[in-house]
Amino acid sequence: MNSMPDSLTFVGTATTLLRLGPFTLLTDPNFLHRGQWCYFGQGLFARRRTEPALQPADLPPLSAVVLSHLHGDHFDRIARRELHPNVPILTTHHAATRLHRKGFENPLALRTWEQHTLSDDGATLTVTAVPARHGPGLMDLMLPPVLGSVLEYRARPDSQPLRIYLSGDTVMHRELATIRERFPDLDLAVIHLGGTRAFGVLVTLDHRGGVELLNLLRPQRTVPVHFDDYGLFRSPLSDFLGEVRTHQPPTKVHQLQRGESLAL
Repeated sequence: MNSMPDSLTFVGTATTLLRLGPFTLLTDPNFLHRGQWCYFGQGLFARRRTEPALQPADLPPLSAVVLSHLHGDHFDRIARRELHPNVPILTTHHAATRLHRKGFENPLALRTWEQHTLSDDGATLTVTAVPARHGPGLMDLMLPPVLGSVLEYRARPDSQPLRIYLSGDTVMHRELATIRERFPDLDLAVIHLGGTRAFGVLVTLDHRGGVELLNLLRPQRTVPVHFDDYGLFRSPLSDFLGEVRTHQPPTKVHQLQRGESLAL
């Protein structure tokens, strides 16, 4: 695995490892192996088609986990069994309650626009919960709440922040515009694609929605994730890259292979 200081490493699905100064964050831990079954909720199952670049035993000590929501492709049985029960997990109230019942001691629930700040020797990392919806209308009520988040890392109190947006599994909706209003200068967006459908209804961004979101938020750089790991993901990365070439959103898209890192 290629890694570096102040970097994002793509592990697979929506799992990334973020190294920001003294902080190390893991997002949406999905460590199932190729061929293993995953339960998505709402009666939906699929086999994993890809192999993750890391397993929990390969991880460095973690400052926190940022978990968008509690579906099996974002927090699986391997994560539940092998992540340390003391690790802070920043997530929704829905997920925090259930993780506490599973034996995790530090799930931290964030409502939209609530913040949690980590500090270490003058450096800070603030996680702000931002709007996300797993589906339109009534479908959103059937699915678990989702945490979108913006990370703001400062090496020193007076330094310019590095801002990273994590979309979570969202579809396009009008509240996403408020992210642009509060965070007009995003350095990086990590967007969950895949075009997943539940009962025929789109519940994650497809290639068109991904480019629409980039046009809305205008991050300097973008890393697409969550696009080909399971058969329920119907919108391949190639469609998204084609949409980017056609419509040229104001961002530079970085396609990372599993295990590859992007310097931040």
